[in-house]
Amino acid sequence: MHEQKYRWKSKKLREHVAVVDGKKAPSIVLTNATYLNVHLKAWLQANIWIYEDRIIYVGDLMPDSSQDTEVVDCTNQYLVPGYIEPHVHPFQLYNPLSFAQYASKSGTTTFVNDNLMLILQLTKKKAFSFIDEMNKTAATMYWWCRFDAQTEIQQEDAIFTTPAMKDWLNHPSVLQGGELTAWPKLMAGDDLLLHWIQEAKVRNKPVEGHFPGASEKTLTKMKLLGIDSDHEAMTGADVEKRIKQGYTAALRYSSIRPDLPVMLEELEKSGIHYYDQTFFTTDGSTPSFYENGVIDRTLAIALDKGVPEIEAYRMASYNVAKHFHMEGLHGSIAPGRIANINFLADMGDPVPVSVLSKGQWIKKEHEPIEEAFPSVNWEKAGLEPLKLDWDLTIDDLQFSMALGMEMMNEVIIKPYSITCDVSGDTLSELHDQSFLMLIDRAGNWRVNTIIKGFGSHVQGFASSYSNTGDIVLIGKRKADMMKAFQHMKAIGGGMVLVEDEKVVCDIPLPIGGGMSKEPLEELIKQETTLRNHLFARGYGFNDPIYTLLFLSSTHLPYIRITPRGIYDVMNKTVLFPSIMR
Repeated sequence: MHEQKYRWKSKKLREHVAVVDGKKAPSIVLTNATYLNVHLKAWLQANIWIYEDRIIYVGDLMPDSSQDTEVVDCTNQYLVPGYIEPHVHPFQLYNPLSFAQYASKSGTTTFVNDNLMLILQLTKKKAFSFIDEMNKTAATMYWWCRFDAQTEIQQEDAIFTTPAMKDWLNHPSVLQGGELTAWPKLMAGDDLLLHWIQEAKVRNKPVEGHFPGASEKTLTKMKLLGIDSDHEAMTGADVEKRIKQGYTAALRYSSIRPDLPVMLEELEKSGIHYYDQTFFTTDGSTPSFYENGVIDRTLAIALDKGVPEIEAYRMASYNVAKHFHMEGLHGSIAPGRIANINFLADMGDPVPVSVLSKGQWIKKEHEPIEEAFPSVNWEKAGLEPLKLDWDLTIDDLQFSMALGMEMMNEVIIKPYSITCDVSGDTLSELHDQSFLMLIDRAGNWRVNTIIKGFGSHVQGFASSYSNTGDIVLIGKRKADMMKAFQHMKAIGGGMVLVEDEKVVCDIPLPIGGGMSKEPLEELIKQETTLRNHLFARGYGFNDPIYTLLFLSSTHLPYIRITPRGIYDVMNKTVLFPSIMR
């Protein structure tokens, strides 16, 4: 049983009541506050008392006891609930802590995080210890319970078991089941998935789907099987279709699906002005996409597209809390809620001048409070630098397959017949076909093929960042691929671009081989540099980082490179198995 079953123990609750009675002093009192009451959908005036991490009182009174209380005059400011990001992939080169620290400066202080990396790379005990460690920060972090690996991995049945799923769903920091990328299996009759969905529902935890392009009939079936929400709407019509059937629909603005502006325009044209079953998400975008903000950026877009201010701020806070059945803790400025409050200079500007999270100042009068986020011992948490006790050999770089993988965009890949001679140590730069290898991080197996569309001049590239945590190698020259691998190994994991056997640039990822220790501001610079180098070498799409992540992701069509081999997604078969080394 998790030791923190309750947010506040009985003794602490009695202290909260004692503050109201004047027997204890509040930690902070916000006076002359104009705040958004999300329940009345109105801006009201009040004094707000905060004790430690909780809002104690909202009303006209001032406390009887105010010894050591910080009193803040909020005249000419507008207070709204802290923003919530309901769909976070917190391992996109950044780590959960660095992302939270960055996002909180612009008002996003609560996060509902993907647990895929934790469940694939850590033992359950270490994963839960990691979650506990994240709970010690000034941000509020919740988690998903994945029911599938989103790819074809070895021994998946040993990882995704009913006891493991129940333990994850029982964890108080886990708010939902999903996202369910294996919904075709559910549709085809997989009763184990259905059982796990029912286990989530009996615990009053919603289940999130993953239904891009789903028909009305598919959405109906998924609703009958227990799915509550979906973040894959791409148009206003998609949103309408989901709301009609009782889904909560995420309005997405991400690095590969920046659909929010168009969706809002289309909803406006269709005459739909109903927002209670919608909220915003940035869907785990890559670092550089966040240069202009997180949920505050989606809010700014919504306000620009004519969404009423009160509705927009509810979408960024209360609607999320209500969906996850945690409105008693989040999403409003009211007694009993966690003290997550954003202070705005103007109702129409969602970027806060000051931010409170768990009653701590994250930012005050435009100045970030860096000590709000203490450092984490990543090695103790089980996320050490990548340590490979094996070496890549030239014999591993043998390419004889007739079937390759052709990129249609960042993430959609089709099979194609290889048209170049792949028997040598180099490939011509007159075409965009490159060597591609996925190799086990433990060194036990490899999969070799050709990828078309990643670039015509990428000589050697290595990445320990991938969907499965295994190693991706891409390039025109085997010698440069070897050099990139060796450098990636030496720095404890990362992304490395090599040309003429010299390192052009790298992004060290020493946290488990997939995450950076750098602040997001610095990581944005590193990623931008790498992206520009890849663009200059012929990468013709927008987001190479997502390409690397999704090379193995079998929830996307049509063909993938996975630990089991080259996989036909549509027919659910391994076309060419992985080779033991």
